[in-house]
Amino acid sequence: MEGAHYLLDTHCLIWFQENNPKIPENIMRIIRDPDNLIFFSQVSLFEISIKQKIGKLPAFYAAIEEIYQQAIYDGFTFLAIQNQHIYNYNKVPIIKDHRDPFDRLLIATALEENTIILSADEQLKLYVDLVNVLW
Repeated sequence: MEGAHYLLDTHCLIWFQENNPKIPENIMRIIRDPDNLIFFSQVSLFEISIKQKIGKLPAFYAAIEEIYQQAIYDGFTFLAIQNQHIYNYNKVPIIKDHRDPFDRLLIATALEENTIILSADEQLKLYVDLVNVLW
């Protein structure tokens, strides 16, 4: 039986790798359910790389290659940025006080891939008419 398809927000990917208790138990059950397909995006790897370089992730110092390999080991599916994801970027409205390009590209990706975004980011709930956000 095939489960649902989910896309990890960047912080969710980081917190899962840190075994951070900020991820609620119901979300952990979804992530660990072998029937669900859990994606992590190239967008997140790019975002982590930039944030590490500018000092915004001082406590998370794993190399991007290690993050990628660990996510694969955890059973997640890598989702490379596709042209269609970029094309969908224009379908994501600019909402006042939320212009984060990484979030917007993750939303565009989820829209194209028909996935549910797993995120604690309240800003993403502004886009519920476009994509499903759970957390």
